[in-house]
Amino acid sequence: MQPAAEERQWLVQNDFPEHLHKYWFQRHTIWSRFDEGICMTEASWYGVTPEPIANKIASHIAEAAPKDKTIIIDAFAGVGGNAIAFARQGRFDRVFAIEKDPKTMECAKHNAEIYGVQHKIVWITGDSFDIISKRFRKTTNTVIYASPPWGGTTYNEQEIFDLSKMEPYDLTTLYNAYSKISKCVVLYLPRSSDLNQLAQYAPEDGKLEVAHYCIKRASKALCAYFGDFEFGTE
Repeated sequence: MQPAAEERQWLVQNDFPEHLHKYWFQRHTIWSRFDEGICMTEASWYGVTPEPIANKIASHIAEAAPKDKTIIIDAFAGVGGNAIAFARQGRFDRVFAIEKDPKTMECAKHNAEIYGVQHKIVWITGDSFDIISKRFRKTTNTVIYASPPWGGTTYNEQEIFDLSKMEPYDLTTLYNAYSKISKCVVLYLPRSSDLNQLAQYAPEDGKLEVAHYCIKRASKALCAYFGDFEFGTE
């Protein structure tokens, strides 16, 4: 006999890694359709962008990106949170989702099916630096979005997060790799990121937009918008 829904939830919750319990209680914020069979890996619990934030980022990029940008690349797709949001938003002709880990990629595809957008995303399994440098190096119509690993759950122990020590890819590595391919790069980073480090990459004749994204009046992360993004006064 199958356990009742309440008992199944208790079993899942109590078999859940203790250091991730806070994320379990946030599962319906992370995914509004979590109970429909969302697939997660252990690392994705602290790596996935919560759905409300993913949707807001997708909206901001759609509104602010130059009109000639018709492709968006999610360089670290994880279990699909951002790629799904980009596909649902509908601004770009093509959404490419790159993920290095095959098991995580399978989760992303499954989650996209739950949201009904799996057919709108081009899935590529492999290293994002290698794939983007080879497959997209001649494109001019691309926005690159990157939500890289931050080095685990301890990043929020730092009052000011040192982006030069972000693991396994630091700020310089990310910016240098992606800015060679596109003039429009968006990096999703810890809320306590050192803004002075980000400012080093601001263009001399332009500006660097940094936006904090919040849930329940608490900042969860920020995005640094490098390139020709045009934001309104909102």
